Amino acid sequence: MLVTVVLSIPQTESAAALRLRPWRAEDRPVLVAAHRDPLLRRRLTKPLVDDAEARRWLDAQVSGWDSSTQFSFAVVADDDSPLGHIVVKVRDAGTAEVGYWTAAQARGRGIAARALETTSRWALGTQQFVPLSRLELLHAEDNPASCRVAEKCGYVLDELLPPAPPDFPVSGHRHVRAAKG
Repeated sequence: MLVTVVLSIPQTESAAALRLRPWRAEDRPVLVAAHRDPLLRRRLTKPLVDDAEARRWLDAQVSGWDSSTQFSFAVVADDDSPLGHIVVKVRDAGTAEVGYWTAAQARGRGIAARALETTSRWALGTQQFVPLSRLELLHAEDNPASCRVAEKCGYVLDELLPPAPPDFPVSGHRHVRAAKG
């Protein structure tokens, strides 16, 4: 199945317009370069180290769309080069987990919050793949930037999570956003 979902994020007074589009094979070099960032590598459970891993990761993103179990977007600006990633992973009846990252050069510009807000509205509202009524966002407790993004986008702190090594070696937060109405 060829996925053509593209979401637009309008320009604001202080920020350029963005788009959320499915990842493409030609994004591999940018994807691998973003994963070389030490902070991103520390935050991800499975950072990509080479082109072969990036190829497998991109194939998994396509499979997620095909099976309606994972909806993954590259966050891009005017030049179509990825600045970040956002994903909605269907967990069980009506619930999905959202996750995101921004490339080092794109951090601190509000890109994550804008992408999360747009994706959340789409996932809980207009998407037609699976019915969702609840989105969960999990992050490490020592990641205050993700906590701020979650709260800015209407995700309420729901639970403190204990460490779960090896993938989650530190305590975490679970934030929740429910569909309105």
